[in-house]
Amino acid sequence: MTREFAHAAGLSARRRRVAAVAVAGTGLLGASFSAAPDSTEFYRLTLATAATWAAGGHTPDSGRGERPIVGPVLIGGATFAVFYGCALIARRIPFLRKAISRVLRYADRGPTPRVLLITLANGAAEEVFFRGAVYSVAGRRPVLVSTAVYACTTVATRNPALVLASVLMGTLFSLQRRATGGIQAPMLTHLTWSTLMLQCLPRLFR
Repeated sequence: MTREFAHAAGLSARRRRVAAVAVAGTGLLGASFSAAPDSTEFYRLTLATAATWAAGGHTPDSGRGERPIVGPVLIGGATFAVFYGCALIARRIPFLRKAISRVLRYADRGPTPRVLLITLANGAAEEVFFRGAVYSVAGRRPVLVSTAVYACTTVATRNPALVLASVLMGTLFSLQRRATGGIQAPMLTHLTWSTLMLQCLPRLFR
């Protein structure tokens, strides 16, 4: 009984810490998307967001010896191909074109290496927090809960295209976390997908 009580108390404390980090990170994320593209404020806020996710994150040990590399990278490429196909349609729909263009202006107006760096830093940090810390305290439905928290956080960007992407990709990343027991697979998929999106999507909306 004492051991169970200690476990419950520890889990409760971890959940409070995760909730506090989620609130702080959400605030920083929203502020970063209010900053001007290629501004010092934008870079500071996005790096602060990544640092917050990383500091509040958790890197689980899969315990299964499963550390896939090729598969997650291929999944990232395949997912990009699906999104690229959807973008070809979305750019013909004014509402969606406007939403996506608002995101891509940050890539268009900033130096590519710098934007790529903060994109990858945030992608990696998000996996450490959402598929690491949030997933580990999510209880019986970690895929659903971690994806919901991820999507709710993205609402702070006030961009429907990003919110939709967070639901779809968050579900995929969480399923990878469940399948492998760790965050290496979702992180590799996330970074591959983000890199391809950043490099190839902006030209469709110019």
